[in-house]
Amino acid sequence: MSSEARSFTDLDRVLHEPSRLMIASLLYTVEKADFLYLLNESGLTKGNLSAHLSKLEAAGYVVIEKTFRGKIPRTLIAMTDTGRSAFEEYRAALKKIVDQIS
Repeated sequence: MSSEARSFTDLDRVLHEPSRLMIASLLYTVEKADFLYLLNESGLTKGNLSAHLSKLEAAGYVVIEKTFRGKIPRTLIAMTDTGRSAFEEYRAALKKIVDQIS
């Protein structure tokens, strides 16, 4: 197996899934985001977004806070320090792969 191929197998499988990578990319640039923002920006369905957020939460990459604004429920999502580090490591690993190929 070539070193480039081996590098792909070493990528974080939680973040490597395209929808979760998109969600992580959106969250990385903000302190917190609400569910509706992620829903609109990602183009995912409510169920899909919820499932991917659950996987990110289980990995310790995001925290999900359920609050109310008046009587209206609001879900806020923030990337944890662990999630930020994992995202930075994923980006660095992907850059290394691209640099090896170029």
